[in-house]
Amino acid sequence: MVNIQTRKTTDELASLVKKLDRMVDNAGEKKGAATKHAFLVYLTNNPDVAEKELEAFAEKHKIKNIPLTIFDGVAGPRNYNIAKDAEVTVMMWKKQEVKVNQAFASDKLDKEAVRKVLRDAKGHLKNGRA
Repeated sequence: MVNIQTRKTTDELASLVKKLDRMVDNAGEKKGAATKHAFLVYLTNNPDVAEKELEAFAEKHKIKNIPLTIFDGVAGPRNYNIAKDAEVTVMMWKKQEVKVNQAFASDKLDKEAVRKVLRDAKGHLKNGRA
């Protein structure tokens, strides 16, 4: 399972999510199941505005395989311990345990960071660790 927690939608986030969306689709096809292996959570203090923003984000970037959800509160779920200065946090889970946790401060989710996350996600999903 790949979990993206974000406090902002950016072009770089869109790049990551679009590529991960295709990767998840391919993983599902290979297994012959429609199981979702990734999801995005928008951390916000204004869920009504965020909902419209996520709908537009999904439509604009043609996101089809990754559920986009909202969490009411920018701190995120208490047990996740998301860094206060992280704009985007990517976690990869195996059997309810976080195996990968990558946090990116504002403007740090650049093209190279997106490539690294995708490499990690590909290995994580390919090896059945999701």
